[in-house]
Amino acid sequence: MENQREERGRPIFNGDLCAQRMAKKMDKTEIKKILPHRESMLLIDEAELQDGISESKVSVAKYTVRGDEFFLQGHFPGNPVVPGVILCEMMAQSACLLVDANDNENCTPFFTSMDKVKFKSKVVPGDCVIFKSEVVRQKSIFYFVKSAGYVNDVLCVTGELSFALVKNEQ
Repeated sequence: MENQREERGRPIFNGDLCAQRMAKKMDKTEIKKILPHRESMLLIDEAELQDGISESKVSVAKYTVRGDEFFLQGHFPGNPVVPGVILCEMMAQSACLLVDANDNENCTPFFTSMDKVKFKSKVVPGDCVIFKSEVVRQKSIFYFVKSAGYVNDVLCVTGELSFALVKNEQ
């Protein structure tokens, strides 16, 4: 599958993620120091920040779909599937982990755009989704990220996201 994306000239990530050096592991307590989300909208269970190519950072975040989440209540009765918009939120949260909370105190990351989002396969209760995100560009307060979600190494969602770090009003 990786070769197919490269042949089309649009690799999701620069380099082999398995070969990249581990920078930092985070549990929910650490994640909450960066993300403003709380239950039931905190959609990342654990994450790792890795060094990427050319001084970029890569986040690898994990969420296990339990089956009792609010977004599965009516989507779809008897055949629950994680909604695409929730998968986009999960990718966004994974991407926002790339911002160093210590350097950006009193700031909140706000989602500013989604582009080229594609849903490749469904995500259902019991699935463990691994999200891989990499900052491809930063301009002032704006971050531009490529992100993808996988279940059992099968691509289920991909997209280009951007967000802004906005200072909190005091």
